[in-house]
Amino acid sequence: MSLNKSEKAAVIADVSAQAARSQSLALAEYRGLTVEHLNKLRVDARAKGVYLHVLKNTLARRAVNGTPFEVAAGAMIGPLIYGFSEDAVAAAKVLSDFAKGNDKLIVKGGAYAGKVLDADGVKALASIPSREVLIAQIAGLLKSPIQRMAGVLAALAEKRGAAAAPAEAVVEAVTAEAPAAA
Repeated sequence: MSLNKSEKAAVIADVSAQAARSQSLALAEYRGLTVEHLNKLRVDARAKGVYLHVLKNTLARRAVNGTPFEVAAGAMIGPLIYGFSEDAVAAAKVLSDFAKGNDKLIVKGGAYAGKVLDADGVKALASIPSREVLIAQIAGLLKSPIQRMAGVLAALAEKRGAAAAPAEAVVEAVTAEAPAAA
């Protein structure tokens, strides 16, 4: 069923709006996938905040015209599923992870930060940890020196405390003898 002119304009407007909000675009060929597999892919994408859509390539080219994803227009050939995401790695990760478990989905390319990515570039982008993991790693790096310093200070205090104990015993002994000598 083909779309009339107003329906095509609505699709272009919808995809353009999504492209304007997104940081990355991933493209994959879905030839041979069953409806069941596509639905599972869509559910996974929705859960991770990825806008996944099967589009006619001419409509997709018009939708990304004037956006940073325009550089990927040359890769828009064949039956493709388009994944847009506001998170820089989410779209690439969803399509790459699904492609690992299903050999019918072939990652073709994408775009990030105004640069076109080939299939290996999309897979490399997918291998980057998520934003939450990166924040946790940075927090761990910031916590590590503070933790080491606290350990050193505790050891130093313990050492001084152990050295101070015999000195305190001598002071107590001297003060205890001093009234007796007087």
